[in-house]
Amino acid sequence: MRHVSAPDQARWGERLRRPGRHAATAAGAAAAAAGLILVTGCSVPGFSSSAGGGPTASGTVTVEAAPGVPDAPLYIGLRDGLFSKAGLTVHVVSTPTVPAEVAALRNGTADIAFGDYANMFYAQEQSPAPHLLALADGYDAGPNVMEVLTLPNSPIDSPRKLEYKVIGTASAQGIPTHTGSPQSQQSQPYGIDTVATWSVLASDNVRVQKTITWDPMPASKLIGALQNHQVDAILATEPTIYAAESQLGAVPVVDSCTGATANLPLDGYFTTKSYASKNPQVLAAFRGALAKAQAQAAMAAPLQTALTKSAGLKAQAAAMVTLGSYPTTLSAANLQRVVQLMYNFGTLPSNFNVKSMVVKPNGS
Repeated sequence: MRHVSAPDQARWGERLRRPGRHAATAAGAAAAAAGLILVTGCSVPGFSSSAGGGPTASGTVTVEAAPGVPDAPLYIGLRDGLFSKAGLTVHVVSTPTVPAEVAALRNGTADIAFGDYANMFYAQEQSPAPHLLALADGYDAGPNVMEVLTLPNSPIDSPRKLEYKVIGTASAQGIPTHTGSPQSQQSQPYGIDTVATWSVLASDNVRVQKTITWDPMPASKLIGALQNHQVDAILATEPTIYAAESQLGAVPVVDSCTGATANLPLDGYFTTKSYASKNPQVLAAFRGALAKAQAQAAMAAPLQTALTKSAGLKAQAAAMVTLGSYPTTLSAANLQRVVQLMYNFGTLPSNFNVKSMVVKPNGS
């Protein structure tokens, strides 16, 4: 299947169309998941690991994470006992926002948190103590994992036609929302999704800051807002993209992860400098087990089972959502791309060096 980039749309003046959904992995195999378990409450029932190979340590680790597509490998590791084999007891606490995760890290109620890089980097820039550290890369972009979509009969058939329109987005978290409108202040990105989309639109010569109004709302309301014409388009990730296409016949007009944002790191695992200095072996063991889980996410069956259990997807959606990649290593140079984009578009006041925020290979 051929994926058409946003710059191609602008040149050809036609709507980006996907000839068909591919399966959740490169192999494209669909596995029926047995049952649907939503992640709720404090510790996740059935997802606590306490029992080969790689670093080992002894300890209990509390991970704050909002369950979804990006952190599915975490649940593969729990289900398959990868953390317990490394000597760790891992408890996952379902947390809805990155600010809540950062607060838990800093007050010591969590040891590791999973969140999007834009909000994590912003949190560190705003309050450098205690110091946050990137422990592992969790989820990187691929084609069509983040899109701007419109209704099938919309006159918006190219990026340039988004000018003077309203785009619904998922709610902002820690970054202030300067959403902009033709009558008020200029807008500014407020999350990894708006940062990436801003970059692609700017490369298509769209006057983003002056002409586009962003409308943040709970992600669960995006499809309804598009259907009821409360917004002209929505900026979405999976599984919202799949749901919008299935329910409304929604059509993508922008792939937000192309060009300068191709393979962009989206989400990762963080800890604090103080925890890392006191628990280097525990972090090394966690990272080693997680890397195995990330590698297993390349296979359809374990990934789709985790998606039904962690992200709450039904089996059909788990088999059909478009996914990025689950890296097994962390590259500071790659993370620097996120900081550079945030700085370029005014979300960060400085282009700081990400190397100062990366846990060393030994976990310290």
